[in-house]
Amino acid sequence: MNQERFFKDHRLPFAEGRYSQNSRRSFKPHIHLSFGIGAVDQGNVFYQVEGGSVHLKPGALTLINPETLHSCNPQTTDARSYYMLYLQTDWCLKVQRSLWHTDTFRPVDTVLLQDESYYRLFVDTMGCLLGDTLLMEKEQALVRLVESVFKSCCHSGPAAADVPRHIEHLKAQLNDHLEEDLTLEQMASELGANPSYTLLRQFKNATGITPHAYRMNCRIDLARTILQRGEDIGDTALICGFFDQSHFHRAFKAMTTVTPREYQLNFLQ
Repeated sequence: MNQERFFKDHRLPFAEGRYSQNSRRSFKPHIHLSFGIGAVDQGNVFYQVEGGSVHLKPGALTLINPETLHSCNPQTTDARSYYMLYLQTDWCLKVQRSLWHTDTFRPVDTVLLQDESYYRLFVDTMGCLLGDTLLMEKEQALVRLVESVFKSCCHSGPAAADVPRHIEHLKAQLNDHLEEDLTLEQMASELGANPSYTLLRQFKNATGITPHAYRMNCRIDLARTILQRGEDIGDTALICGFFDQSHFHRAFKAMTTVTPREYQLNFLQ
């Protein structure tokens, strides 16, 4: 039987953890605005990441940079159990600044980290995060894990090419006022970046997804936060810009594999 556990504490707002047991649910391709680390402890899955595929088995970690298009699904009907950890990029940057002189978040340079010691460290950290331990212990465990991963997978070298500045402005605009129904032409005009379809191509080249898909992911991220507070699901749908509750239900489940109610119940118990 499928079981889902989530961790989120307002005093550690930068981290969200998930443990799914005996799951056969499938994800559609999606992004997270946060940095993700995942592992399976039963079964195996194939990660589709930006057009490539990696085989994830117990003993290895998958590392997903922010705003990276990916999906993770089994290729058989067998159930799998897995952990996922999502960390806000701003917090990750603070950790990186404690290691190096850097003004921007440094992405990891690998999707698959095949190392038993890192796997054990991650599983132990997730056990701490999901267990009944003090917040300081949880926080220290997270810092230790992330420092280890960054030291191993963020090698020094030339800085990555900057994303065009108007793309960053568009990202911010897409993430604001999610209840509004905007058009690409309207946003391009406000940014002085016409024609709008040139902006569409630039945005997709920079992020791997369309502005609409990016905004949908922003809506789901906001919905998670609102649901964690115990807000009404119908009100949450409207605040996040969905047409109705059924539209919200379909989109939320497509990107998380659980319904809004299933997700919310983890935080109301």
